[in-house]
Amino acid sequence: MKKRKFATMALLASYFLVFMPVVSSAEIIPVEASASVSQSVLGSSVIPYKEVTLSAQIPGVIKFIAGEVGDGFNKDSLLAQVDDAQLLAKRNAVLAQIQTAQAALQNSEAQYRREIISPRSKDIGTMPGFGLPAMMDNFMTRPMADALMNNYDSDVGRYTDLVSSAAGLAQAKSGLQRAYSELQGIDAGVQDSRSMAPFEGIIMEKMVEVGDTVQPGQPLVRYGYVRYKRLLADVPSGLVGNLQEGMVVPARINSQTETQAKVSQIYPVADPERHTVTVKFDLPVDVVAAPGMYAEVYLPDRHASAAEVAVIPRSALLSGRSLPSVLVVENGVSSLRLVRLGAERGDKVEIVSGLKVGESIINAPPSSATSGWMPESR
Repeated sequence: MKKRKFATMALLASYFLVFMPVVSSAEIIPVEASASVSQSVLGSSVIPYKEVTLSAQIPGVIKFIAGEVGDGFNKDSLLAQVDDAQLLAKRNAVLAQIQTAQAALQNSEAQYRREIISPRSKDIGTMPGFGLPAMMDNFMTRPMADALMNNYDSDVGRYTDLVSSAAGLAQAKSGLQRAYSELQGIDAGVQDSRSMAPFEGIIMEKMVEVGDTVQPGQPLVRYGYVRYKRLLADVPSGLVGNLQEGMVVPARINSQTETQAKVSQIYPVADPERHTVTVKFDLPVDVVAAPGMYAEVYLPDRHASAAEVAVIPRSALLSGRSLPSVLVVENGVSSLRLVRLGAERGDKVEIVSGLKVGESIINAPPSSATSGWMPESR
C-alpha cells in the first residue's frame, strides 16, 4: 500500500515538472551605485600579427587567383596574376632586337680591328688614279703617292677612319645596351603582373575574381599572418600615459575567453579629432580568436576619482551580443541600450557609460529579448 502511494506521488510530481510552465527569473531591478575602482575597460578588435594588401601594379585582366578566403600559403607563393600575354610578346620582339644589335656590334668590332691592323688610308688601290695591279702598287705607286698627291695626307685619313670606326662601334654598343634596357623593363612588368605572398599567412579577403579588369593601385587580395594575433584599441589620451611597452593587462575575447595581453606598440601621435592613441597588444599563441572578433582590454586608471559609479549584475547583460547591452525600462516599456563596461566585481560589473544610477533595467533577460520585451508580472 505504501509503495503504491509513493508511486502515485512520484507520478504527480513528474506531471507537474513536465506540464507546468516554467516561471521566468527575469525581473526589473534598479541600477545600483558603488565606489569606483581604478580600472577602465576599452573595446578593441582582434587583428593579425601583420597584414598587407596586395594591389595591381599593371593594368590588365585578372588571369589567376589562388584559393579562397582562409586558405594558407607559404612565402613567395603566387596569390594573384594579371594576364601578361602582351608583355611576353613584346619580350620576344626585344630578344630579336638584341640579336640584331649583337650582330651589329660584332661587325663594328671587326671593322675597328681591321682599321687598326690594316688601315684603309694605306691602301693605294682605293685612291683615285692608282688602279694599278697590287704588285706595281707596292713597288712603284706607294712610294710616289705622297710625292705626287700634295693634297693627300695619309695620317689624317687614317685618323678619320679610326674615329669613324670607333663611332660605329660605340653606336653598336649603345644599341645593344638600349635593347637590354627594354628587356629589363619588360621583365619588371612581367614580375609586377604577379602578386607573391610576402610571408606565410592566409587570404583574409579577395577583392577581385578571375576575369576582372584592374588598374594600377587597385586592391586585389588582403593577406595576413595569423599564427600570432594582436588586439588593436584606440586608447583615450588621458589613459595612454599609464601604459608602457611590455606591460601585461587583462583582456576578454568575444565576451567569453579571458586572457592576458601584452602592450607591444604605442603609436607616437594621437588622433586630433578623437583624441585617442592607437595601441597594439600581443595575445598568447594558444588563444582561440579570429581577426575581427570583438575584445575588451582592462587598463589601469591611476587618475580615477572615488566618485560612485553605476553597477549592475552581469546577468543583466544580454548574452550572445557582440557589444554589451541591456534592456532599460522607462514608463513600463523596455528599450535596448549599449553600455560601456568597467571593472568586474564578482558577479557584478561597473558601467562606465550608458546607464545612470537609479535607472531601471531588466535582470536575467532571455538572449532573444529585444526592445519592448517585458518580464511577466508576478
